[in-house]
Amino acid sequence: MLDSGKLVLLISPKGKRYLRVVKEGNDIHTHDGKLLMEDIAAAGYGKMVKTHLGRKYKILKPTVHDLIKGVKRQTQIMYPKEIGYLLLKLGIGPGARVIESGSGSGGLTVALAYYVGDTGKVYTHERRPEFYKLVTRNLKWAGLEERVEQFNLDIEEGFQATEADALFLDVRTPWDYLHHIPKAVIPGAMCGFLLPTTNQVSDLLRALEKGPFEDLEVVEILVRRYKPVADRLRPEDRMVAHTGYLVFARCIEPYVEEEAASAEIETAETSESSEKTETAQEPETGSGDEQADSAEEDTESPNGM
Repeated sequence: MLDSGKLVLLISPKGKRYLRVVKEGNDIHTHDGKLLMEDIAAAGYGKMVKTHLGRKYKILKPTVHDLIKGVKRQTQIMYPKEIGYLLLKLGIGPGARVIESGSGSGGLTVALAYYVGDTGKVYTHERRPEFYKLVTRNLKWAGLEERVEQFNLDIEEGFQATEADALFLDVRTPWDYLHHIPKAVIPGAMCGFLLPTTNQVSDLLRALEKGPFEDLEVVEILVRRYKPVADRLRPEDRMVAHTGYLVFARCIEPYVEEEAASAEIETAETSESSEKTETAQEPETGSGDEQADSAEEDTESPNGM
């Protein structure tokens, strides 16, 4: 028995997929007939359910991959092939606090929210109101809205979170916002960026090299699928090739400059202290000529008497 609000993945005899929320009256109309939601909920995951025409559909629990591919979209979303690598590079896991900007349709936002768990938080920023509302709907559909805090604003003035464990930007000119990152993340936090063209990547790298960033990496991820037929195994005729370049870097606290300045101050203080010590230890006597004159005066004085 499935509770109301759960997501189910229904697969037709021909492999067509339907991702739906278990809700009373949310019946599904297909070419194979009508599927009653009460029958789906009663059957549960891993079972079969029949349409009113007798066609059997599989009931499965959707994976994160299914959720990402199933979000309603008005923009191009990040593909699972990039998201998987990104999650590992940024260290996303239960309890993580992550800043995102450029929510788009919310494909990555859904994945981040899933993996940070109930103890983590995703702070996502989106400038355009229509995309902001779309992400809200997709998060509620996925049942992950409690793990995300949304901001409908431009990040020109900075991010609406601090002490984050990781940060990801999917914006056209990320180099314009690099100066806000040190204030938003913990020292050593991983940062990621998605860009579609090589000239944008070059511009970003130049900006990163001038800031407090280390461990730079640029990757393009390609997935080549094969026809799963044992007797004639070969690559699929088509593939999703270039979808974007991922750039990663660690935001390092600018401790080098601070330590150098501190060392200079300590050196100056030590030098000044040494000079004072030498002055205090120097005997309070005059020059050789002064001493000679003084001796002559002492010698002549008795003769004068």
